[in-house]
This record gives sequence, structure tokens and C-alpha cells, in this order.
Amino acid sequence: MRLNDKVAIVTGGASGFGAGIVRKFASEGAKVVIADLNITLAENLADELGENVMAVEVDVSDGESVKALVERTVSAFKTIDILVNNAGIGHIPQPLDQLLESDFDRIFNVNAKSVYNTAKHIVPLMKKAGSGAILNVASTGGVSPRPNLTWYNASKGWMITATRGMAVELAPFGIRVNAINPVAGDTPLLKTFMGEDTPEIRAKFLSTIPIGRFSTPEDMGNAACYLCSDEAGMVTGVAMEVDGGRCI
Repeated sequence: MRLNDKVAIVTGGASGFGAGIVRKFASEGAKVVIADLNITLAENLADELGENVMAVEVDVSDGESVKALVERTVSAFKTIDILVNNAGIGHIPQPLDQLLESDFDRIFNVNAKSVYNTAKHIVPLMKKAGSGAILNVASTGGVSPRPNLTWYNASKGWMITATRGMAVELAPFGIRVNAINPVAGDTPLLKTFMGEDTPEIRAKFLSTIPIGRFSTPEDMGNAACYLCSDEAGMVTGVAMEVDGGRCI
């Protein structure tokens, strides 16, 4: 029960890595808000996990939507101790000069502006409380970029830099800020990263991961739980690679 009675918001928490984090947090005693655009999936997971888990529909790229999320969370659970910025999107691998401007804008609105939106509405509450933990789910792509995913890689590199800047600025207020860098996982985004999901392409991708498998939602949940728990009280500004050695 490492997160006993903590209140956590997990954006993009209805599926994939986010759902793994939600499940782990709930099992460790946290009250969890699943903040997701897919409210049906979010409600199904909340129903499965019980009364301490709540689903809220949110568009993380929209400041007013995030404000409403925060208000609903505080109304239900009184406070916010943990924020996990997990919501993110990618794009089909393609030359950097061929990505549509609308796709570029969507990537940065969801992967980068969302971190600003949640910070704007949640950091003041954490400052007032004198404590808090923020976790940004970045990517190995922000550390070791792959060709034809340049703008996705850049959005995750932005998130890693934001994590470090936030950590330095917010440390005096008792707020820790870290990131995790997963390698691709067998989640809804996998096809986006690989372009096409075939046994041959999977084998080629897996050959670049020394441990020889994709990241799993459970891997992300375990790493997130540690970084957001009091056990990591001296850890801030870290971008932890949970990637089976991909970035070595």
C-alpha cells in the first residue's frame, strides 16, 4: 500500500501504459481518476477497479477541459497528490517534410501543451499543500530518435526537458517531477510507431531491444509507482528509461 490514500490523476489512463499505471496505483491504495477522451473505456476500467477509481472525460489539449477535470477531482477526493501526464499520440513513420501541419499541431497539443495545461491547474494546488509528485510519460524516442518519427521524437524530447525544468523550479515547494521513457509496447500506438504490424517488422524492432521484448503496461505501472511514492523522496528531474536496454 505504497500509495495509500493518495489521490492520483492519470491522463490517457483508459488503455495501454496508462491503464497499467491506473491498475498499479489502485492496487497500492491510491484513489485514481482515469482522465481520458475515450470515456467508455475509462468507465469500464473504473467499474472494474471499484469505488476508489473514477472516470472523467477530458481533452488534455484543451485548457478548459483540464480545468473541469481538476474541479471534478477535487470535488470528489478533496485533493490531488499525484499527476501522471500519460496521454499521448504519435504519427505514421514518414519523412519529416511530409507530415501535415494539422498532424504536427495535434502531436504537440496532446504531447506537449497538455503538460502545460495540467501544470497550470494542478501545480497551484500542490504548492498550497507543500507536496506532490508529477510523472511525465515520455519515450526512448526523446533520447534516441528514430528516422521518420522526427516530430513525435521532438515532442517527447520537449517533455524530458520540461520535466527537468519543472523539477528544478518546483523542488522548493516540495513537488517532485520525473519522467519515464518506455520503448514501444504492445499497445494501440504500436502500429503507429512501426508503420505496419507484421511478424517480420516486430522481429526487426525487437532485435534492437537487448532484453528482447516490448515494454508492458505492468512495467510502466511498477516504475510509475516507485517514482510517485515516498520511497523516491530524493528522486527528481530523472527521465528513467524503462526500455530493456534500447538506449544503451
